[in-house]
Amino acid sequence: MSSDATPSGDEKPSPSDALSAELRKAAARSSLSALGNTESLDAKALIAAMGGVRGILEAILPGLIFLVAYTITRQLVFAIVAAGIVGVLFTIVRLIQRQTLMQAVTGLIAIGVSAALAALTGNAEDFYLPGFWTNGIYLVALAASIFARWPLVGVIVGLITGDGNRWRNDRALRRTYAGLTWMWVAMFAVRLAVQLPLYYTDSFVALGTFKLVLGIPLYAPLLVVTWLTVTALRKRRAAAEQHPRT
Repeated sequence: MSSDATPSGDEKPSPSDALSAELRKAAARSSLSALGNTESLDAKALIAAMGGVRGILEAILPGLIFLVAYTITRQLVFAIVAAGIVGVLFTIVRLIQRQTLMQAVTGLIAIGVSAALAALTGNAEDFYLPGFWTNGIYLVALAASIFARWPLVGVIVGLITGDGNRWRNDRALRRTYAGLTWMWVAMFAVRLAVQLPLYYTDSFVALGTFKLVLGIPLYAPLLVVTWLTVTALRKRRAAAEQHPRT
């Protein structure tokens, strides 16, 4: 061995290894990280999967405050400021408690973009416009992953659980993950199908209400169904590997 050889402990990870590590981290931060737990999914675990109580409040309260404030006062600037203050307060609390700022900052940016659009156009309904783009992007990405035969639910589960891409060798798993991914596609499609007509008819109260109703109340049950299905499949697969048929 030459004297200038790099010690194995100092070897840098290859670009593919680094990318895989970053993807695993991103998957672990996602709400579907609960899929990595095959033991139980109680209320506490479900709430944690959605970012905790604070994360849920950060997702709901700014939009709720905007809806209520504008409905009562019909003052767009007041409603924007009220929603913005809520977002800023959440961020300040996280700073004080030295907690992760990712969710709060992301939410604050989203509020800022929504508020800017509404302020520029003078149309309160435009506060919800970025949400349409977000739902549309998720819908297209999820559907595209299915047509590419890499359904995102399977990809995320593989990253979180450490199974990698082995699920692609199992036809039943591929079909199940594709079916689950279609369910998520359907959720985003329902949101757009309900909310877009309300947006174009200037139905502000109905739009804001359905924005909240089709948020976590629709998302949480779908997460549970996905978790239960993935858990059952993984347990069945584990049992089959431990007791293979002779």
